[in-house]
Parts: sequence; structure tokens; C-alpha cells
Amino acid sequence: MEKKLLNLLKSNARLSEEELAVMLDTTVEEVIAARKRLEEKGVIIGYNALIDWEKTEYENVTAYIEVKVTPQRGQGFDKVAERIYQYPQVSACCLMSGGFDLFVVVEGKTMKEVALFVAEKLAPIESVLSTATHFVLKKYKDNGVIFNRVSKDEREAVIL
Repeated sequence: MEKKLLNLLKSNARLSEEELAVMLDTTVEEVIAARKRLEEKGVIIGYNALIDWEKTEYENVTAYIEVKVTPQRGQGFDKVAERIYQYPQVSACCLMSGGFDLFVVVEGKTMKEVALFVAEKLAPIESVLSTATHFVLKKYKDNGVIFNRVSKDEREAVIL
């Protein structure tokens, strides 16, 4: 049941305990207890809203940054990653495989603000060897949610 509960909350964290109980074919008390266990174990660590910033009046720029680093002796990539994710501009930081070591998501008000963050804060870190910055121009899908879906009228035309 816990895995099903996690998947339901991942797709919509606003579902009530009553709705979750019906969907999981269990009691409200069981849902409350399971959620509490998952929160106490640190499995559920937060609840976020997914926002389509293009539909607001607020400026928001997102950049995906690939970072190549020299791992620290005895601490691997963890110490470098910790230093990077402490910045408030960093919304995500992941160790990854491939040509780069870390994947960093940075948010700012303008492209210039993000570029200055990379140039003045990220790139000068002594363990950082190189960065590659990719600015998000448009989001089509994020966390399983499709943005700006155009609904088609699939009804058949009837002529009388």
C-alpha cells in the first residue's frame, strides 16, 4: 500500500485522506498512519506545487547546468555537491553518470542573473573543472504533468 500511496501523492499531493482511502481500498485511519510513517522515516520530505510560470506576471528563468568536478579525497562528490546546493538559487543538484558529474538546476529572474551566478559563484569553486549551461526556453512536461495541453473536441459531427 505504501508504494501506491507514494505514487498517488506524487501525482497529486492535494488528495484528501478520504480520497486516498477510497483509491487505496483502505480506511482513512490506515492512510493517515501510513503517511505519518513515511514522513517520520524521511521518505516523504516535502510537498510542492508545480507552477507554470509562463502564466504568471513574474519573471523566472531556469537553467540546467552540467558540472564537471574533481571529487574530494575521502568524500567523493558529496562535499562539492553540498557546497553547491547551499546556494538559494540552486533548486536541484544531482550526481549523474556520463560526461559530467553533477546536474544542477538554477533559477533566477533573468538569464543575466543566472549567468552571473555561474560565473561568480559556481565556476570559481576550486573543485569545479567546467560547466555547461542550458537555459530552459519552454516547458512541455514537468514531473509527469503536460503544460499547455490543447484539448481537442473528439466528438463526431452529426448532420441532420
